[in-house]
Amino acid sequence: MKRAVKIILGIVGVIIILLVIAVIVAALNIDRIVKKGVETYGPQMTKVDVKLDSVHIGLFSGSASIKGLTVGNPPGYKAPQAIGLGEAAVTLVPKSLLSPKIVVRSVKVDAPHITIEGTPKQNNLTTIRDNVSGTADKGGPPPQPGAPKAEKKFEVDDFLITGAKVDGTIKILNRDVAINRTLPEIHLTNLGTGPEGITGSELTKRVLNELTQKTLQELEKDAANMGAGTLGTNNVDEIKSGINGVKKLFKK
Repeated sequence: MKRAVKIILGIVGVIIILLVIAVIVAALNIDRIVKKGVETYGPQMTKVDVKLDSVHIGLFSGSASIKGLTVGNPPGYKAPQAIGLGEAAVTLVPKSLLSPKIVVRSVKVDAPHITIEGTPKQNNLTTIRDNVSGTADKGGPPPQPGAPKAEKKFEVDDFLITGAKVDGTIKILNRDVAINRTLPEIHLTNLGTGPEGITGSELTKRVLNELTQKTLQELEKDAANMGAGTLGTNNVDEIKSGINGVKKLFKK
Protein backbone atom coordinates (compact mmCIF):
# COMPACT_ATOMS: atom_id res chain seq x y z
CA MET A 1 0.00 0.00 0.00
CA LYS A 2 2.79 2.41 0.93
CA ARG A 3 4.52 1.69 -2.37
CA ALA A 4 1.28 2.38 -4.26
CA VAL A 5 0.86 5.67 -2.43
CA LYS A 6 4.45 6.65 -3.27
CA ILE A 7 3.86 5.82 -6.93
CA ILE A 8 0.67 7.88 -7.00
CA LEU A 9 2.37 10.79 -5.25
CA GLY A 10 5.25 10.51 -7.69
CA ILE A 11 2.86 10.64 -10.67
CA VAL A 12 1.04 13.61 -9.16
CA GLY A 13 4.38 15.34 -8.62
CA VAL A 14 5.36 14.80 -12.24
CA ILE A 15 1.99 16.15 -13.43
CA ILE A 16 2.41 19.27 -11.29
CA ILE A 17 5.92 19.83 -12.67
CA LEU A 18 4.63 19.43 -16.22
CA LEU A 19 1.82 21.91 -15.52
CA VAL A 20 4.32 24.43 -14.14
CA ILE A 21 6.51 23.96 -17.22
CA ALA A 22 3.47 24.39 -19.46
CA VAL A 23 2.53 27.65 -17.71
CA ILE A 24 6.09 28.96 -18.02
CA VAL A 25 6.27 28.05 -21.71
CA ALA A 26 2.87 29.67 -22.33
CA ALA A 27 3.99 32.82 -20.49
CA LEU A 28 7.18 33.00 -22.53
CA ASN A 29 5.40 32.49 -25.83
CA ILE A 30 2.08 34.30 -25.31
CA ASP A 31 3.35 37.45 -27.05
CA ARG A 32 4.38 35.52 -30.15
CA ILE A 33 1.10 33.58 -30.15
CA VAL A 34 -0.98 36.77 -29.97
CA LYS A 35 1.08 38.48 -32.68
CA LYS A 36 0.59 35.51 -34.98
CA GLY A 37 -3.13 35.47 -34.18
CA VAL A 38 -3.52 39.15 -35.09
CA GLU A 39 -1.64 38.73 -38.37
CA THR A 40 -3.63 35.58 -39.20
CA TYR A 41 -7.19 36.52 -38.27
CA GLY A 42 -6.87 40.25 -39.03
CA PRO A 43 -6.60 39.75 -42.81
CA GLN A 44 -9.39 37.17 -42.73
CA MET A 45 -11.72 39.74 -41.12
CA THR A 46 -10.70 42.85 -43.07
CA LYS A 47 -9.60 41.25 -46.40
CA VAL A 48 -6.50 43.47 -46.31
CA ASP A 49 -2.99 43.02 -44.92
CA VAL A 50 -2.66 43.43 -41.16
CA LYS A 51 0.80 43.68 -39.59
CA LEU A 52 1.89 44.02 -35.99
CA ASP A 53 5.43 44.96 -34.91
CA SER A 54 5.15 43.65 -31.37
CA VAL A 55 2.83 42.84 -28.51
CA HIS A 56 3.61 42.34 -24.83
CA ILE A 57 1.16 40.80 -22.39
CA GLY A 58 1.80 40.67 -18.65
CA LEU A 59 -0.05 37.54 -17.58
CA PHE A 60 0.16 38.44 -13.91
CA SER A 61 -0.22 42.22 -14.10
CA GLY A 62 -3.11 42.17 -16.60
CA SER A 63 -1.47 44.86 -18.72
CA ALA A 64 -0.62 44.68 -22.40
CA SER A 65 0.89 46.92 -25.04
CA ILE A 66 0.60 46.77 -28.81
CA LYS A 67 3.09 48.51 -31.10
CA GLY A 68 3.17 49.17 -34.81
CA LEU A 69 -0.24 47.89 -35.92
CA THR A 70 -1.01 48.65 -39.57
CA VAL A 71 -4.13 47.88 -41.60
CA GLY A 72 -3.52 47.86 -45.34
CA ASN A 73 -5.64 49.34 -48.11
CA PRO A 74 -8.06 47.35 -50.26
CA PRO A 75 -7.12 46.78 -53.93
CA GLY A 76 -7.56 49.87 -56.10
CA TYR A 77 -6.43 52.44 -53.52
CA LYS A 78 -3.07 54.17 -53.71
CA ALA A 79 -1.92 54.63 -50.12
CA PRO A 80 0.08 51.73 -48.64
CA GLN A 81 -2.17 51.58 -45.58
CA ALA A 82 -5.55 52.74 -44.33
CA ILE A 83 -4.88 52.75 -40.59
CA GLY A 84 -1.68 52.81 -38.58
CA LEU A 85 -1.07 53.19 -34.88
CA GLY A 86 2.14 53.55 -32.96
CA GLU A 87 1.06 52.13 -29.63
CA ALA A 88 -2.00 51.05 -27.70
CA ALA A 89 -2.30 50.23 -24.01
CA VAL A 90 -4.61 47.48 -22.77
CA THR A 91 -5.63 46.23 -19.34
CA LEU A 92 -7.42 42.92 -18.97
CA VAL A 93 -8.37 40.18 -16.53
CA PRO A 94 -5.49 37.68 -16.85
CA LYS A 95 -7.45 34.56 -15.95
CA SER A 96 -10.01 35.36 -18.65
CA LEU A 97 -7.37 34.61 -21.32
CA LEU A 98 -8.12 30.92 -20.75
CA SER A 99 -11.91 31.35 -20.66
CA PRO A 100 -14.42 31.49 -23.56
CA LYS A 101 -14.74 35.28 -23.07
CA ILE A 102 -11.70 37.52 -22.63
CA VAL A 103 -12.52 40.44 -20.33
CA VAL A 104 -10.76 43.67 -21.32
CA ARG A 105 -11.05 46.48 -18.79
CA SER A 106 -9.68 49.24 -21.00
CA VAL A 107 -8.12 49.96 -24.36
CA LYS A 108 -6.42 53.29 -25.03
CA VAL A 109 -5.20 54.15 -28.51
CA ASP A 110 -3.27 57.39 -28.90
CA ALA A 111 -2.84 59.31 -32.18
CA PRO A 112 -3.54 56.65 -34.81
CA HIS A 113 -3.08 57.75 -38.43
CA ILE A 114 -5.95 57.19 -40.86
CA THR A 115 -5.82 57.67 -44.63
CA ILE A 116 -9.08 58.04 -46.57
CA GLU A 117 -9.45 57.73 -50.36
CA GLY A 118 -12.43 57.54 -52.69
CA THR A 119 -15.83 59.22 -52.39
CA PRO A 120 -18.05 59.88 -49.36
CA LYS A 121 -20.18 56.84 -50.23
CA GLN A 122 -17.43 54.46 -51.37
CA ASN A 123 -13.94 54.74 -49.96
CA ASN A 124 -11.24 52.55 -48.48
CA LEU A 125 -12.71 52.78 -44.96
CA THR A 126 -16.22 51.83 -46.06
CA THR A 127 -14.75 48.94 -48.08
CA ILE A 128 -12.87 47.57 -45.06
CA ARG A 129 -15.96 48.11 -42.93
CA ASP A 130 -18.09 46.13 -45.39
CA ASN A 131 -15.49 43.35 -45.41
CA VAL A 132 -15.60 43.13 -41.62
CA SER A 133 -19.42 43.26 -41.65
CA GLY A 134 -19.50 40.31 -44.02
CA THR A 135 -17.14 38.38 -41.77
CA ALA A 136 -19.22 39.19 -38.68
CA ASP A 137 -22.43 38.12 -40.43
CA LYS A 138 -20.80 34.76 -41.18
CA GLY A 139 -19.92 34.27 -37.52
CA GLY A 140 -16.27 35.28 -37.78
CA PRO A 141 -13.27 34.21 -39.85
CA PRO A 142 -12.90 30.55 -40.78
CA PRO A 143 -11.06 28.51 -38.13
CA GLN A 144 -7.53 27.33 -38.71
CA PRO A 145 -6.95 23.57 -39.05
CA GLY A 146 -7.21 21.97 -35.63
CA ALA A 147 -8.58 25.15 -34.03
CA PRO A 148 -11.99 25.44 -32.32
CA LYS A 149 -14.81 26.46 -34.66
CA ALA A 150 -16.26 29.12 -32.38
CA GLU A 151 -14.71 32.61 -32.57
CA LYS A 152 -13.34 33.91 -29.28
CA LYS A 153 -15.67 36.31 -27.45
CA PHE A 154 -14.72 39.55 -25.73
CA GLU A 155 -15.97 42.03 -23.19
CA VAL A 156 -14.48 45.51 -23.53
CA ASP A 157 -15.51 47.85 -20.74
CA ASP A 158 -13.80 50.99 -22.03
CA PHE A 159 -12.34 51.75 -25.49
CA LEU A 160 -10.79 55.17 -26.00
CA ILE A 161 -9.17 56.64 -29.13
CA THR A 162 -7.61 60.09 -28.80
CA GLY A 163 -5.82 62.34 -31.25
CA ALA A 164 -6.67 60.30 -34.34
CA LYS A 165 -5.26 62.08 -37.40
CA VAL A 166 -6.99 61.62 -40.75
CA ASP A 167 -5.77 62.78 -44.12
CA GLY A 168 -6.29 61.92 -47.75
CA THR A 169 -8.33 62.99 -50.74
CA ILE A 170 -12.06 62.57 -51.34
CA LYS A 171 -13.62 63.14 -54.76
CA ILE A 172 -16.68 65.39 -54.53
CA LEU A 173 -18.50 66.57 -57.68
CA ASN A 174 -15.43 65.59 -59.74
CA ARG A 175 -13.21 67.68 -57.47
CA ASP A 176 -10.45 66.23 -55.28
CA VAL A 177 -11.04 67.60 -51.79
CA ALA A 178 -8.09 67.25 -49.41
CA ILE A 179 -8.83 66.40 -45.80
CA ASN A 180 -6.31 66.84 -43.00
CA ARG A 181 -7.78 66.86 -39.53
CA THR A 182 -7.51 65.55 -36.00
CA LEU A 183 -10.68 63.68 -35.09
CA PRO A 184 -12.64 64.29 -31.90
CA GLU A 185 -12.23 61.72 -29.13
CA ILE A 186 -13.84 58.35 -29.81
CA HIS A 187 -15.12 56.67 -26.66
CA LEU A 188 -16.95 53.34 -26.59
CA THR A 189 -18.07 51.62 -23.40
CA ASN A 190 -19.69 48.38 -22.22
CA LEU A 191 -19.05 46.37 -25.38
CA GLY A 192 -19.99 42.71 -25.01
CA THR A 193 -20.87 42.98 -21.33
CA GLY A 194 -23.70 40.44 -21.66
CA PRO A 195 -23.22 36.70 -21.15
CA GLU A 196 -22.58 36.12 -24.86
CA GLY A 197 -19.89 38.79 -25.20
CA ILE A 198 -18.88 40.21 -28.57
CA THR A 199 -16.77 38.61 -31.30
CA GLY A 200 -13.56 40.14 -32.61
CA SER A 201 -15.31 40.77 -35.93
CA GLU A 202 -18.19 42.60 -34.25
CA LEU A 203 -15.79 44.62 -32.09
CA THR A 204 -13.74 45.63 -35.14
CA LYS A 205 -16.93 46.61 -36.96
CA ARG A 206 -18.02 48.88 -34.09
CA VAL A 207 -14.66 50.64 -33.93
CA LEU A 208 -14.50 51.10 -37.73
CA ASN A 209 -18.03 52.48 -37.68
CA GLU A 210 -17.02 55.15 -35.18
CA LEU A 211 -13.82 56.02 -37.04
CA THR A 212 -15.66 56.36 -40.34
CA GLN A 213 -18.49 58.40 -38.82
CA LYS A 214 -16.06 60.85 -37.24
CA THR A 215 -14.12 61.13 -40.49
CA LEU A 216 -17.29 61.84 -42.48
CA GLN A 217 -18.33 64.47 -39.96
CA GLU A 218 -15.01 66.24 -40.49
CA LEU A 219 -15.42 65.90 -44.26
CA GLU A 220 -18.81 67.55 -43.98
CA LYS A 221 -17.17 70.49 -42.20
CA ASP A 222 -14.59 70.78 -44.97
CA ALA A 223 -17.34 70.80 -47.59
CA ALA A 224 -19.12 73.60 -45.74
CA ASN A 225 -15.89 75.56 -45.39
CA MET A 226 -15.40 75.49 -49.13
CA GLY A 227 -18.33 77.86 -49.21
CA ALA A 228 -21.06 78.62 -51.65
CA GLY A 229 -18.67 80.83 -53.62
CA THR A 230 -16.67 77.80 -54.70
CA LEU A 231 -19.20 75.04 -55.16
CA GLY A 232 -22.51 76.81 -54.96
CA THR A 233 -25.08 76.54 -52.17
CA ASN A 234 -26.99 73.69 -53.82
CA ASN A 235 -23.84 71.64 -54.31
CA VAL A 236 -22.70 72.12 -50.70
CA ASP A 237 -26.16 71.09 -49.48
CA GLU A 238 -26.03 68.07 -51.78
CA ILE A 239 -22.66 67.05 -50.36
CA LYS A 240 -23.92 67.42 -46.78
CA SER A 241 -27.03 65.40 -47.56
CA GLY A 242 -24.97 62.62 -49.15
CA ILE A 243 -22.53 62.47 -46.25
CA ASN A 244 -25.37 62.41 -43.71
CA GLY A 245 -26.91 59.51 -45.60
CA VAL A 246 -23.69 57.55 -45.38
CA LYS A 247 -23.30 58.37 -41.66
CA LYS A 248 -26.74 56.89 -40.99
CA LEU A 249 -25.60 53.61 -42.52
CA PHE A 250 -22.84 53.37 -39.95
CA LYS A 251 -25.25 53.78 -37.05
CA LYS A 252 -26.88 50.44 -37.83
